[in-house]
Amino acid sequence: MELPWEGEQAGPVAARIAARAAQRIAEGALPPGEVLTEAILAEGASASRTPAREAMLQLEAWGLVRLMPKKGALITTVSPAERRDLLDVRTTWEIRSVQVINEQPESRQTLVDALHAMITSQQAALDEGDQLGFASHDFAFHRRIIEAGQNGVVNTLMDQLGPRFARLTYMAIDGNLRAAAVFRDEHERLVEFIAAGDAAGFAAAVRAHVTAGHFPSSAW
Repeated sequence: MELPWEGEQAGPVAARIAARAAQRIAEGALPPGEVLTEAILAEGASASRTPAREAMLQLEAWGLVRLMPKKGALITTVSPAERRDLLDVRTTWEIRSVQVINEQPESRQTLVDALHAMITSQQAALDEGDQLGFASHDFAFHRRIIEAGQNGVVNTLMDQLGPRFARLTYMAIDGNLRAAAVFRDEHERLVEFIAAGDAAGFAAAVRAHVTAGHFPSSAW
């Protein structure tokens, strides 16, 4: 699953407006607390207010804005509670998925190969100093592990939460590519546990990965 701002941008105008706004929110160019209006979005895309209104609804569905009647949309702030809840959900899904894949060893190598390719993409983003690119590849990595659990409901929810997860990672590495490199190294360790069929080791490692990367000054 691609994040909204990835891939071809030849779809409906509303989708393109929403994707561009989501990207700018994820990378902090549109900061928390700022108010977006239909007029602002429409003008930026040289479009009418109708697709801008549709884009606002999509941004709200992604959890990036909160609509305010007759005022526009307030860009949400990522609270400590939201960060904890989102990462708790992602971690729980990943741990369960690794347990599932251990029951299907014939699929394990396919997953491991895919994850190694994603780590290569993460390194390429690091080499280019592309923080948003790294955050996008980070989401793809964790999303691929969850996908291995073959839970359609969970996969749909993960897709909906994708922009919020990319935003979290961008916040964690913003201005600090060394932190991103640590994430990449820890991803390699997670893949080692998956390859070894060590679900317990993976569970401990992914929890430590989240704590160190997103909650460095407190227990999670």
